[in-house]
Amino acid sequence: MMADNTIPTVYDPQAVEAKWYRYWEEENLFHEEVDTDKEPFSIVIPPPNVTGQLHMGHALDNTLQDILIRLKRMQGYNTLWMPGTDHAGIATQIKVEEMLQKNEGLSRYDIGREKFIERVWEWKHQYGARISNQLKSLGASCDWSRERFTMDEGCSKAVKEVFVSLYEKGLIYQGSRITNWCPRCNTALSDIEVEHEEKPGNLYHVRYPVEGKDGEYVTVATTRPETILGDSGVAVHPEDERYARYVGQYLILPLVGRRIPVVADDYVDPSFGTGAVKVTPSHDPNDFDMGLRHKLEQIVVINSDGTMAADTGVYAGLDRYECRKQLVNDLKEAGFLVAVAEHTHSVGHCQRCTTVIEPLVSKQWFVTMEPLVKPSIEAVTSGRIKFVPERFTKIYINWLENIRDWCISRQIWWGHRIPAWYCECGETIVSRDVVSACPKCGGKVEQDPDVLDTWFSSALWPFSTMGWPEKTPELGQFYPTSVLVTGYDIIFFWVARMITMGLEFQGEIPFHHVFIHGLVRDSQGRKMSKSLGNGIDPLEVIEKYGADTLRFTLVTGNTPGNDMRFYWERVESSRNFANKIWNASRFVLMNLEDFDPRQQSFPTELSLADKWILHRYSVTVSEVTRNIDKFELGEAARLVYEFIWNEYCDWYIELAKNRLYNKEDAKSRTTAQYILWYVLSNTLKLLHPFMPFITEAIWQALPHEGKSIMTAEWPKVKPELLDEAAEQQMTTIMEAIKAIRNMRAEVNVPPGKKSEVILQAATPELAAVVGQYEQYFKSLAAAESVLLLSRGADKPQNAMTAVVSGMEIYLPLKGLIDIEKETGRLNKELAVLDKEIARIVSKLSNEGFIAKAPADVIDKERAKEAEYREKQNAIKERLVYLAGLA
Repeated sequence: MMADNTIPTVYDPQAVEAKWYRYWEEENLFHEEVDTDKEPFSIVIPPPNVTGQLHMGHALDNTLQDILIRLKRMQGYNTLWMPGTDHAGIATQIKVEEMLQKNEGLSRYDIGREKFIERVWEWKHQYGARISNQLKSLGASCDWSRERFTMDEGCSKAVKEVFVSLYEKGLIYQGSRITNWCPRCNTALSDIEVEHEEKPGNLYHVRYPVEGKDGEYVTVATTRPETILGDSGVAVHPEDERYARYVGQYLILPLVGRRIPVVADDYVDPSFGTGAVKVTPSHDPNDFDMGLRHKLEQIVVINSDGTMAADTGVYAGLDRYECRKQLVNDLKEAGFLVAVAEHTHSVGHCQRCTTVIEPLVSKQWFVTMEPLVKPSIEAVTSGRIKFVPERFTKIYINWLENIRDWCISRQIWWGHRIPAWYCECGETIVSRDVVSACPKCGGKVEQDPDVLDTWFSSALWPFSTMGWPEKTPELGQFYPTSVLVTGYDIIFFWVARMITMGLEFQGEIPFHHVFIHGLVRDSQGRKMSKSLGNGIDPLEVIEKYGADTLRFTLVTGNTPGNDMRFYWERVESSRNFANKIWNASRFVLMNLEDFDPRQQSFPTELSLADKWILHRYSVTVSEVTRNIDKFELGEAARLVYEFIWNEYCDWYIELAKNRLYNKEDAKSRTTAQYILWYVLSNTLKLLHPFMPFITEAIWQALPHEGKSIMTAEWPKVKPELLDEAAEQQMTTIMEAIKAIRNMRAEVNVPPGKKSEVILQAATPELAAVVGQYEQYFKSLAAAESVLLLSRGADKPQNAMTAVVSGMEIYLPLKGLIDIEKETGRLNKELAVLDKEIARIVSKLSNEGFIAKAPADVIDKERAKEAEYREKQNAIKERLVYLAGLA
């Protein structure tokens, strides 16, 4: 056993955390070789963007993962926490483009694709480790020796293999469909790369003349009048009687003069706007689907850069919003504009550059999703994959049952380039290997300039990181992974696709559990964002309070699937908890200087406090383990907190002090030392997954075996330590001590003044226990003496009384307090209350105040009056009581 038996006087988290993380890495404690004799437990990290900076969402997500992996490591599993980063195609490209423009005044087009990609790799090598280093500062115990990157050689090989295989199966195709388009980034976007914000706008009511019927119109409502130029129909609900006679007829498109049909479609909501909807298939995803159903023309009127197309007449070349202004004015002048109403609606913005996205029809690569997702649905409905909380199962299945084909191509340079080549003869060649000539005509070929959606490579993450398509030992041992920890906001975009790809290419689910957490919001419940300026940098919290404090704050405020609010008060509370542990451990260590557990067997002669704390410790082990196993990590952390603070520190340590200081009874002292050491060292193991740094520092100072608490054995319940009778007896004594403390506080007895305590136990057995352990009352209730009344004995006079389960308690007041002084103090307090009550009564009697004051102000005043009157009555009762004593 090794120990230095000392820790510094003051807990310094920065010094502790830097020292012990370095030690863990030097000892290679995060790495485990494949061991098929042990049960595996593996997690793949949700790969943060290589451009990323640690934010509160990362801090929460990775803290939860670290808790799970540290627990399983201590339980003896063959563990792997696979780290890595995502190449973040659009975000990284924007970052390097901005740097290039700022430093050299060049665009990517100025230096060309090849040179630009070289610049991105240079940037990645210089800055790419930043997010990983920040995760280390959080205490993340990932196996950094296995760290992966979505564009490293192995992952790239996997991406190419999946693309070609799906193409060969007919599940990847190229076609013109509507997608999210960013005019600034000039690329298609995935749904997750679009952030929707509620924005104030207008609803424009425009009338479309009915062909051949002078004076008849169908009025439509739209938020985007500039897209009127691309209308190819108007849709109404089949059961809307207002428009039934127009279905099948034609309208004349205002300002354009084009004939467009009226069609009936169930998609239309008759209660929204006018109940008649303009259909612009090339500029709205729902209109695109309606257009296909009714074979409407697709007319593109907005360019990829957000300007109006060449064939839009006088509007050609205008920015889309300038066009909106001019077109609305033209509609008004021509008599087509009926009304303009204010209307708040959801507007999609590019996540990277905040430009308002434009739904556009363009030629892209797509994955046919419907046949792929059927096994993904079955994997969850059968219970092979379980969502925690279970309610997210319904959301997952609903999305998959209504899934659209996945647009996987992006018009950028940074990313996995699509392995497709085109020949002038019209041939398209998709290949795992580089193609230099057309196999059909021998002509020159050009590779597709687009790259794959970042989510395509991350969908393969659970198996590509372990060496697939090669059959590696890691893949055989750690796939399927045990649990995926992630936020609810990417269930669709990442979780569902990983399940789909895992089943398709591994024939097996990628993980057994999906542990969903919510968002970290500010104290007002708002989402943290740059625009609101309410973001909190976890690195600043770590620098000021330490990683353990941040981790404990995040986990104790967390319940699976729910958002949590970040309060600085809770950070302070967690910091106080760390200090409490440190100071209590210092006290224990100071009293273990002559103690060596190697020379001792487990004590057999135990006091009631010993039996109680061992029982409570055993219950805590059982409950903490049970709650972690069902992913209730916040509840598990709370249980450890309650045990350490309220039971071990506030009660057991205090009760052990007399035995520690009594060197005449060496046996009792050694027993107290042993129990203090045993419970503390094992409780530190329970706390270690939540607060790894402070627990390592203290554990290393205690007598121990092994290199690190991280690899120490997770505590198990020993049935022989369970003692419910001791818990019941001790609980009664503790309640009695608390009742005595409360009575003393009620009459302001000075803390140092000792008093007689009289007790009457409900049973002879309890009376015997109290008699044996009256020292507990002397130590913790300032009792000068403890008198046990027999059953039926007269009750003491002039004493405060309290009743707890199994015991009556009497605190004689004669001589304990200065009755005259206490009476004077209470009379002063009563005078202040009388004055306050009179002021409130006067205010509430004032008709002018009642007429003008808001209702909540009046209610507060009435609540104050009720509170003051309650205090007034209590003081009057106390004064009567004191008068009786006098």
